[in-house]
Amino acid sequence: MEWYEEEVRAMEQRLRETGPLAGQVVFYGSSSMRMWDTLAADFPGVDLLNVAFGGSTMAACAWFFERLVVPCRPRSLVCYAGDNDLGDGRTPEEVVASFREMLGKIDTYFPAIPFTLLSIKPSPARWHLADRIRETNGLLRRELQCRDNSYCIDLFPAMLGSDGLPDVSLFLEDGLHVSARGYLVWKRLLGELSGRIF
Repeated sequence: MEWYEEEVRAMEQRLRETGPLAGQVVFYGSSSMRMWDTLAADFPGVDLLNVAFGGSTMAACAWFFERLVVPCRPRSLVCYAGDNDLGDGRTPEEVVASFREMLGKIDTYFPAIPFTLLSIKPSPARWHLADRIRETNGLLRRELQCRDNSYCIDLFPAMLGSDGLPDVSLFLEDGLHVSARGYLVWKRLLGELSGRIF
């Protein structure tokens, strides 16, 4: 996990400078979450904090949970992760194992808060992994079905075009990260659950 240390330490410093934290909706996960620059404007009136960090995997999210999420004392947690795990060659089962580890930490520190997982998106750059993404999303969804106050938002079908392929307008030129139009999709889907998660 040494690869993430510089960014994680910088985030820890920003959190310390922000002062006492508590009661916010915390957004956590990889660069797809970190790069959501319009997040605050998209959810006006919601006290939120984005502690996502670039390149993170589900495994890294579990590993750094105590350092980045616990100090925030969130009232709700929204997470996007798992994408980079598959890109790095991990199996769906390995992603789920890391997810279970993170869920265990949520249960330890914040057992009553709402938790929302955004499923792995169908990016053009990783379309060759589409079957693995679908399988992983299904397994992750199953993990949340038996949990109270937990939700899974399925990004996969919402980011496909009428031809069944990724809608390239929802992604940046790198074919991996989300465009402004793509974040409008995320905003809409999260908004449909706003009464439960915000």
